[in-house]
Amino acid sequence: MKRPAVEPRILPGFGPALGFTLLWLSVVVLAPLAALVLSALRMPPAEIARIVAAPRVAASIRLTFGLALASAAVAALLGLLLAWVLVRHRLPGRRLLDALIDLPFALPTAVAGIALTTLYAPNGWLGRPLAALGVPVAFTPLGIGVALVFLGIPFAVRTLEPVLESLDPEVEDAATSLGATAGQTFRRVLFPELLPALATGFSLAFARGLGEYGSVVFISGNMPMRTEVAPLLIMTRLEQYDYAGATALAAVLLVASFLLLLAVNRLQAWGVGPAARG
Repeated sequence: MKRPAVEPRILPGFGPALGFTLLWLSVVVLAPLAALVLSALRMPPAEIARIVAAPRVAASIRLTFGLALASAAVAALLGLLLAWVLVRHRLPGRRLLDALIDLPFALPTAVAGIALTTLYAPNGWLGRPLAALGVPVAFTPLGIGVALVFLGIPFAVRTLEPVLESLDPEVEDAATSLGATAGQTFRRVLFPELLPALATGFSLAFARGLGEYGSVVFISGNMPMRTEVAPLLIMTRLEQYDYAGATALAAVLLVASFLLLLAVNRLQAWGVGPAARG
């Protein structure tokens, strides 16, 4: 009797490797999240609602979500422009510019916060002329937005670059030869292909902005009801031994981040689906 052929595995020991990976994922990622959820579930829902509805907490949540949303939109737009320049134009110093895009990833957030605060402070290089024009940046919500845009741009650029590189310029030439203007070519030919990657970069920048602490704590000024973000308020509650308040606020941010992760996965599936069918 002829034995059936066995396909060689690319990675030998797949079972143990998968088990080790799942164990590591459970211990490092899932266990802390589960502990936070269980701690929040021990609290009555009315208590969580009371904590979250407090004026100072509600103001910090509104500020955090609003600035994260606005800065992610700005980062997505600037990331699209930067990715377009890096992919479609061979500029002098292009490699250096491409390397600088990743600087917010490698730079410690505290260093980024100090650098931005020094630059945009009332006596800083950019802060002084902006303050003279009546546009203060440091220690205002605008300064928080600047820090979040600085951290969010790399997400947009790195998600858009592979898509732009895969687009054939001849498609744009064909649209132009058929009488389409530059705006029509971008709107009807390029933008549908870029939209899934653009939405993913926006979601990642929004998620980063939602939980950012290190770079924001310096440039915000940390003024309650004005420039106090939710991650900073969590740290403040912990320093005050208000574990219930910190847990409730952290649970709200966790749920928002989880929903955002689901949205990112849906966007990725949406982007892959048409390509697979085509």
